[in-house]
Amino acid sequence: MALWDGRFEGGPSAEMQAFSESLDTDMLMWREDIAGSMAHVTMLGEVGLLTAEEAATIRDGLSKVEKDLEAGWQPDIALEDIHMAVETKLGEHIGALAGKLHTARSRNDQVATDVRLWLRTRLDILDESLARLVGAICDRVEADGRTLVPGFTHLQRGQPIWLGHHLLAHAWSLHRDRERVADVRRRVNRSPLGAAAMAGTPHPIDRARSAELLSFEGVAENAMDAVAARDHLIEAASVATICMVHLSRIAEELVLWSSREFDWIRLGEAWSTGSSIMPQKRNPDAPELVRGKSGRVVGALNALITMTKGLPMAYNRDLQEDRSALFDAMHTTIACVRVTAGCFESMTIKGGPDLTGDFALTTELADFLAGQGVPFREAHHVAGGLVKLCEDSGQTLAELSLADLQAAHPAFTAEALSWLDPEAAVERRTSRGGTAWVEVKRQLGMLRGD
Repeated sequence: MALWDGRFEGGPSAEMQAFSESLDTDMLMWREDIAGSMAHVTMLGEVGLLTAEEAATIRDGLSKVEKDLEAGWQPDIALEDIHMAVETKLGEHIGALAGKLHTARSRNDQVATDVRLWLRTRLDILDESLARLVGAICDRVEADGRTLVPGFTHLQRGQPIWLGHHLLAHAWSLHRDRERVADVRRRVNRSPLGAAAMAGTPHPIDRARSAELLSFEGVAENAMDAVAARDHLIEAASVATICMVHLSRIAEELVLWSSREFDWIRLGEAWSTGSSIMPQKRNPDAPELVRGKSGRVVGALNALITMTKGLPMAYNRDLQEDRSALFDAMHTTIACVRVTAGCFESMTIKGGPDLTGDFALTTELADFLAGQGVPFREAHHVAGGLVKLCEDSGQTLAELSLADLQAAHPAFTAEALSWLDPEAAVERRTSRGGTAWVEVKRQLGMLRGD
């Protein structure tokens, strides 16, 4: 017997049952469903809608259902969803009294509560995982950050930097992801329980009490909004999507840097694979999969937005599809954060290219002239001319003489030659956020909370 069949003479067809069931997805939040029911029945007992004995019996029955689920009980799809499955199983343990559990409650506020509880926990796990990744990057900066590499724009060499400066750019983006996780968690952490179908209930319930029992910070104030709102799911998927974009950028660079063409890093064997035909291969599969899985999370966000954009208030069955998209987005993002942390924790830094005389130092010449009072646009033009001179003559900047510099502009002095030292160039950039090591250390302290 279905929990809603008083209005119907017959049940749904087998094909409709298979089409409409959500047990496979809902089973991922059975613990949350039990927790929500425990809080609800406790509140019903406290306000007098159940006797103390009835409330205790139902709680005991729910504990037995919990043990059944822990032991691997799989509900039949005819039960449709986790809510009906739990209540039906509860009836097997305690009889008709199980029917009182649903007093002043609908499946609408049940599922909204379950999802918020599930999501709250996963947001906490995501935050913990991001903290580990940021920490792993900071550890790598402290251990190997004073490695000279070119900084890129347009994937063309721009200026010399410390590798630590580059890695911290990723760490800060992940730090902002943590801020976004904390922000969305506050909106997730509101209880819809007791909103019932969408209009509330005539029974004297205490929604604040059930919210307190579930460690919510408060309640969703409008009953219709409580059951219909999915913006917190969309926001969580948005946060996950932004995070995955950051991880995908990191992954792209790990793939590049581990190639023979770059040869800056060596990924740990635990995060690499070989080839079935080419024995020499050491493939960066972990970051490649992270890069690829970003599309799944972007797709989940699009699914949630598209699903909800034209729905009338309040609950519509379309919303059953929200969990699969949300769950996949959160599971995928958490896994990718952890895998990326593993890559950083185990990789070896091999070093960057020799930047002596590299054209990445050209800006140093322009900055030297600017320091002598030459307008920067003029200095830029002069430095560009020196690059052309080197290209035409097959020289590097390190091979230019003082005479070459002064022929290009009389403001050059012998000191200008020292500005072409790559490490000195890096250490000159002491402005806030610059690549000088003193700035790298300052940012490390901020990220570590020192």
